[in-house]
Amino acid sequence: MPQTWMITGANRGIGLAITMELLRRGDHVVAAARNPWGGALAELAAEHTSALIPLELDVTSNESVAAAKAALGDQPLDVLVNNAGLYGPRDKQTGLSVDFDAWREVFEVNVYAPLRVAQAFLPNVEAGAGRKIATISSRMGSLGSNPSGSLIYRSSKTAVNMAMVVFGNAIRERDVSVLLFHPGWVQTDMGGGAADITPAESASSLIRTIDASGMAETNSFRNWTGEAIPW
Repeated sequence: MPQTWMITGANRGIGLAITMELLRRGDHVVAAARNPWGGALAELAAEHTSALIPLELDVTSNESVAAAKAALGDQPLDVLVNNAGLYGPRDKQTGLSVDFDAWREVFEVNVYAPLRVAQAFLPNVEAGAGRKIATISSRMGSLGSNPSGSLIYRSSKTAVNMAMVVFGNAIRERDVSVLLFHPGWVQTDMGGGAADITPAESASSLIRTIDASGMAETNSFRNWTGEAIPW
């Protein structure tokens, strides 16, 4: 039976790759983006008229999230994937030199937005059969890896890990699993062309791992293949 997934940031990179893979295997996708009617999503919507639902969503805006929730109504969601993310400037991300305005912007997208979206669409996930909320984090947020550099991005991923674990514990009794994933070093605009794996490779493995996950894996931090990552 087809599942229904909602993907934020579905118009490019890993989000687009997940959307394409889900449609290929016959699932339904709520493709959320600030402009879900342009580019590759428009082509997919024309090809998959009954399986792809474009949803206008600016994850940084309370008003936009509320409007998107109203537009989706009571549509059950089997899986919600918080994928939208921002790296920030390539410079001024060290312990000695940081762009504080950029830091605030990255936290808005990478930390506040996933929780904002998860809270808003929790009733839809509770109405679905899958009952899973996954957030695309990064191994760069691991304190156990003794990190250096990329302060803005790293700290945002560490923070979203904590936010989602607290959220996961708050809803544990509702039988909704909360999952955190490092998607790999992926050949996207953020990862660059020299990265290890393609978006399609990351997407297909992430989907398989999410499919195999449930309450036993709630509040786990793993990579795209399911391997545990130190906090």
